[in-house]
Amino acid sequence: MELTPVTFLIVCPLLFLAGIIDAVGGGGGLISIPAYLIAGLPPHMAVATNKLSSTCGTLLATLRFIKNRLINFKLAIPSVFAAILGSSLGARISMLVPEEMMLYILVFILPVSAFLVLNKKLFHDHGKAEVSLDRKTYLTAVLSAFFIGSYDGFYGPGTGTFLIIAFTVFAHLSIRTSNAQAKIINLTTNVTALVIFLLNGRVLLTLGIAAALCNMAGGYLGAGLVMKNGAKIVKPSILFVLFLLLFKIFGIY
Repeated sequence: MELTPVTFLIVCPLLFLAGIIDAVGGGGGLISIPAYLIAGLPPHMAVATNKLSSTCGTLLATLRFIKNRLINFKLAIPSVFAAILGSSLGARISMLVPEEMMLYILVFILPVSAFLVLNKKLFHDHGKAEVSLDRKTYLTAVLSAFFIGSYDGFYGPGTGTFLIIAFTVFAHLSIRTSNAQAKIINLTTNVTALVIFLLNGRVLLTLGIAAALCNMAGGYLGAGLVMKNGAKIVKPSILFVLFLLLFKIFGIY
């Protein structure tokens, strides 16, 4: 695909916005993939190139959790292996799906993912901060890493949120602890899918690197913003970009 200045003018500001959204309230992936599609990238290439920016953002967040000793590595190790298997499976399935069908699937999954990510009623922070290494917790971590990891390899947006919900609902961990465990799984699924997409030539490196830098800058700004009602920008921003994508798809944009 030939890249033009217009491609960068569409993708980079939206990826910057996605970084802010992710830092403030999560759900940046619901903006980043539509950004690539609006810019005219084929669905497979949009998902693949998005992995580059999402990997960079998740790496920074994971390092922060490791620095603060919030990740339980005894639980993380089996989760990582399950995540590698799941994400590689999802990425390979993604590449087998025809482009036109892939677009239809993405258009269907986007609003469903948006609903789950934006529905704060799904989050109940009544869990414990300590990780109990019992059978139920291990089973939750491994199964979540595999199945949600498969989704992340295939598509991606909302993966971190879905992992947090799984840990809070089934393992009864606090949201903070769940978020920490989810980050290392999400980083693994991102890296695994990215490697597969790179080996198959699906990633636009020039655009992906520029988008990653903008996404990281947005995340840095979002994390440092002292806004009383900062989370209020999340929902309208995501809905705005989803509407732009619908206009693009139906030939109105």
